[in-house]
Amino acid sequence: MRRRGANKIFRVSHPAETTSASPVLDFRGVTVWVPPHRVLLSDVDLVVRPGEHWVVVGPNGAGKSTMLSVASANRFPSSGEAWLLGHRMGRVDLRELRAQIGHVGSGQKLPKARWATAHTVVLTGYTGTVQPLWDRYDGPVVRRAHELLEMLGCAHIADREVSVCSQGERARVQIARALLADPELLLLDEPSAGLDLPAREDLVSALADLAAAQPSLATITVTHHLEEVPASTTHGLLLRDGAVLTSGPVHDVFTSAWLSKCFDRELTVTEVRNRWTVHAVPR
Repeated sequence: MRRRGANKIFRVSHPAETTSASPVLDFRGVTVWVPPHRVLLSDVDLVVRPGEHWVVVGPNGAGKSTMLSVASANRFPSSGEAWLLGHRMGRVDLRELRAQIGHVGSGQKLPKARWATAHTVVLTGYTGTVQPLWDRYDGPVVRRAHELLEMLGCAHIADREVSVCSQGERARVQIARALLADPELLLLDEPSAGLDLPAREDLVSALADLAAAQPSLATITVTHHLEEVPASTTHGLLLRDGAVLTSGPVHDVFTSAWLSKCFDRELTVTEVRNRWTVHAVPR
């Protein structure tokens, strides 16, 4: 796919293309602090490879959003090394890195004009702009925007003004927008926040479908609730007080023992067909 004016055709992923073991993200002792002495992240090690789908869970203030801000090349570590897409932060143009990293979060700025359709919003992901730059969107880009909306179950709202779309529909439109630049890494910061049950399940299902449709894409999702974890998740990471409590294959991480330690509350974790629920044990 051509990315923001570069001469590149749309990439179609196939399972055979996911054999490369080179990490898309490699944190080596990443620490972030702010004056005077507040540590937001402490000595974080994390390696994410193509096709892996990580979910980060932890209490409020654990450092989840700070981790994503470094992973999206929007914040430098105070110490340690952050390698993104094979490049060490501080030795590469961050604008180039950001163009290859999709980021979906509540702070995103999207077209606000009442006439902006879902398809128009997705198109702005190609140029990374708040408003559409119509002269930059050729036939392949326009078609790819439609394909992504279809992949995420939103083809029927392509021509609907995004201002009247439901919150769940807008969440999936935002993900389609982030994917239009053909990123190698997709970051999702609480994508299910504020959604009702049906909308949440639609989004979780769409993320599982996305993992199957683009097997080389790596994702990192931050959430507070295991019920929002897609069945396609491969790895988990628990953060507490800015430090990694444990990380690894999802079935080794999302256990009653580890979740109880992370949240300092006795919890019971149940897993059925790669979907998770958590219940607190009465005190």
